[in-house]
Amino acid sequence: MEDEPLEQWAARRQGRLRKPGELKAVTLSTGPHRAAHVDPEAPRLILKWDGFAWQPLTLAPHYAAACQILNPAPAPQQQPTQPPPKKQGGKHRKTRP
Repeated sequence: MEDEPLEQWAARRQGRLRKPGELKAVTLSTGPHRAAHVDPEAPRLILKWDGFAWQPLTLAPHYAAACQILNPAPAPQQQPTQPPPKKQGGKHRKTRP
């Protein structure tokens, strides 16, 4: 078996690596880890990937709060304030009797 050059290995592996700052939630309950929706009222530990290991970040009281931390809603965009449109002048037809 031939070893591939380090540059090729790193380029192939680059797309599979977790990005630093990635978040995940872990259910804090007894027993094996199960799907998140199984016990929605159980507290969740939010972990953050620092590039080498998962570090504890915060604690969420239930599933819905953990979802809000993991997927924050985007801030509403402010609409630029525009002056009201000016009254358009023009020719008006007179009604004929």
